Amino acid sequence: MAVFLTLFSAVDAMSTLTEYKGVAPSALVKYYLFYFPEIIRQLLPVACLLGTILTLSSLNKANELVALFAAGMSLFRVALPMLIWVTLISAVGYVSSDRIIPKTIKEKNYILYYDLKKEPHRFSTIKTDKIWYRSKNSLFNIQTLNAQGNKAQGLTMYFFNEDWDLVQMITAREVSIQGAQWALEKGTVTVFTKESSFPLTSHFKTKNIVMAEDSKDLQSAGQTADMMSQKELKHFIEKNRQAGLDTLAYEVDYQSKFGFAFAGIVMCLLGIPFSVGRARSGGTMLNVGICLALVFAYYVFYSSGITLGQHGTIPPVVAAWAPNIIMATLGLVLLKRLKR
Repeated sequence: MAVFLTLFSAVDAMSTLTEYKGVAPSALVKYYLFYFPEIIRQLLPVACLLGTILTLSSLNKANELVALFAAGMSLFRVALPMLIWVTLISAVGYVSSDRIIPKTIKEKNYILYYDLKKEPHRFSTIKTDKIWYRSKNSLFNIQTLNAQGNKAQGLTMYFFNEDWDLVQMITAREVSIQGAQWALEKGTVTVFTKESSFPLTSHFKTKNIVMAEDSKDLQSAGQTADMMSQKELKHFIEKNRQAGLDTLAYEVDYQSKFGFAFAGIVMCLLGIPFSVGRARSGGTMLNVGICLALVFAYYVFYSSGITLGQHGTIPPVVAAWAPNIIMATLGLVLLKRLKR
């Protein structure tokens, strides 16, 4: 992992310095410090696979595997301790990334737009375009929400009665959010009544209203899936599903967070039979090449599943788990067929 982080940082930093001129060294260091957790999550399965293959190749080169096989151990039994460690590493990586990465991505984006791109005005809208949210018998739409979740622009609120007939609509150009207290500026109030054929509209400069939802829930609505923890993402999906909104892409992301946690185990199951079966014909470098090919094949298969799921071609659960199940099954079959 240290090697991967060093290589990635060196290559990416050169590209960043070329693209963004005059970046302060301190800002660049902070940017990559907040970027590292995301990189580690992506490369952790690759590091586990490479470690497993190099370990087995070393044992095979020293003929230690021959002794273990002669003692009656199967290849799976020999590799079992490594698989257990990979499982533990993957579990710790999943829990840590679920709690850390949503926070570090926000900080990374802040530095990106303030210190690197020098476009601070874009930071408030990078993840908050056209938000829809439901609160009991009301629906509201917000055009943009700032990163802190306390300032919004372009608010439209729809209030319904128990029969879901529209009774009131409120619009506001700007909104200040302090918990459940919302301060609206420069807007209109439109009332719909059965007694009148035409809605009654009045204008206001400022207006205070009390909402049932707090700013924390609203802020989640303006975030992408990687900026929310698993729990927050589940809550977001449930709220939007109740409002009758399309949550397909978020459901795929929710399942993929679980599915990717098993990527290290799946890759190792695939790599074990290749690392032992070809060790004598090509040595360690051949095994490293096989490792890279397996990583590429897995990521292509996994990314294709996620894309198909987000377009509704296959269910979210299938999109996230089918690549793992198929590749893991392939690895187990190869292990069983290997004559050791």
